[in-house]
Amino acid sequence: MTLEVWTLYVATVLALMSTPGPSQLLMLSNSATHGFGRALATAAGDLTANALQMLAAGLGLAALIAASATALSVIKWAGVAYLVWLGVRMIRRARAADPGLAQARSRASLKALWLQGFLTSAANPKAVVFFAALFPQFISAEAAFWPQLLILSATYIVIDGCFLSAYGGSAGWIAARFKGPARLWIERVGGGFMIGAAVLLGLKTIGQR
Repeated sequence: MTLEVWTLYVATVLALMSTPGPSQLLMLSNSATHGFGRALATAAGDLTANALQMLAAGLGLAALIAASATALSVIKWAGVAYLVWLGVRMIRRARAADPGLAQARSRASLKALWLQGFLTSAANPKAVVFFAALFPQFISAEAAFWPQLLILSATYIVIDGCFLSAYGGSAGWIAARFKGPARLWIERVGGGFMIGAAVLLGLKTIGQR
């Protein structure tokens, strides 16, 4: 893969990520609610799902997934329902007193935060089709396939990770400035972001990541 092709690929991915999607809103929510450090588990879950989706695209599973409209719909709307449930629960929890809020915050394990990130990304199975459509634009038939796929996949994960960190770091920094009862508003806003992520996921089309 030439530097020119790789640079064009980076520019394309940056353009595709210019607006926040469900995973970015989830990262905002969890960083504001649980802190940026713990929310990195959410980013790790998202990137794990991305890696599996890119591997599936490379193995040629995209055509199989695309052919099953019913499976796509079931996975997608299950993900939407999951995010709405999380968002509503966060908003309702914010009505509790501070001690109750602290207990609820402490119950969010790193495993749970990772799972939220993984399921949010995995709930968009059309991402496999997206990667299967994107990668061939930058892969040369005259060179070995898997090294090129590895470069494209690793580049995407690094860029996505940087975007998630930027969103999460900003939300975590702002949330850290709120103390006492003001943190309840952070919980409400986080729940709103979670529901917003569900809406964006529900509006996703086959040409979107």
